[in-house]
Amino acid sequence: MTTRERIPRIVIAAHKGGAGKTLLSVGIVAALRKRGLSVAAFKKGPDYIDAGWLGLAAGGDCYNLDSYLFPKEVARASFVKRSLGKDLAVIEGNRGVFDGVDAEGSYSTAELAKLVVAPVILVVDATKMTRTAAALLVGCRVLDPDLDLKGVILNRVAGSRHEGILRDSIENAAAIPVIGSVKKLSLENFPQRHLGLLPWHEHPASLAFVEEAALLAQECIDLDRLLDAAGSAPPVDFSPYAGPDELPRERDDSGLRIGVLRDSAFQFYYPENLEALGKSGARIAEISAIEAKELPELDALYIGGGFPETHAQKLAENLTFKESLRRAVEKGLPAYAA
Repeated sequence: MTTRERIPRIVIAAHKGGAGKTLLSVGIVAALRKRGLSVAAFKKGPDYIDAGWLGLAAGGDCYNLDSYLFPKEVARASFVKRSLGKDLAVIEGNRGVFDGVDAEGSYSTAELAKLVVAPVILVVDATKMTRTAAALLVGCRVLDPDLDLKGVILNRVAGSRHEGILRDSIENAAAIPVIGSVKKLSLENFPQRHLGLLPWHEHPASLAFVEEAALLAQECIDLDRLLDAAGSAPPVDFSPYAGPDELPRERDDSGLRIGVLRDSAFQFYYPENLEALGKSGARIAEISAIEAKELPELDALYIGGGFPETHAQKLAENLTFKESLRRAVEKGLPAYAA
């Protein structure tokens, strides 16, 4: 049965990858949470690092929305399910807003925004650009008139004169309001690596990073206008589905204890997977491969991805844990490693 739900929601997109939308999305989520709002955080596509930061900012899990890996109705239903009861939902896109797997932009952030009928705020990297930014926004409108572009956040702005020219050009030519302007920042407090932001588990001061990002959003973005845009979203239609965490059990798995290696070395997990295990009756035991002295008694072991290479020395030095893991596997412990 199809139902309609009213969920204030917004997509934070950009005209290209590397425009700064993750930093701003984290700041927006954290700033809204500081206002006392409960935020459902989502990341477009299969992603762990950005999702981790968004979850930390929201004070809970961040869920992935991917209409490539999931049927569209499943992605939409998952979005609604995770958003109900929250004050609003914030979805961070990926790459450029129209970038997808083919020339048509299939499975792009734009297509996801239309799938969940969400207004879009576009982050524009304004480095060495003035009126061309207006041409870029006009192009976005012409390319897909169905995309609900509600506002622009300028990033890496050189100064007040630069901002003024950008703002006038965009609002006059593209008729899209500029709701934020962020000056060029030193990234000393925001360590990055080859895949983007450093995972929050490895950040030397992750909570301080989130706090700084929140202050940045409060100072540089008109959050009231962003909330107005989110509130303008119409009710979304969806059909409930039997996802992996809602399927009837074929057997009673109550009492099974499944170990999950979860620390700064092994951190790549989708919350839906762990929720599905828990709802099937299994007990989840989180274990640090860096700090634990030995593997506890388990019925199975789940090892997710991460960056074990950056922790190679600590992992290698934990000899007693490695030996207990080897013995358990040799004795027949079922183990799955991503």
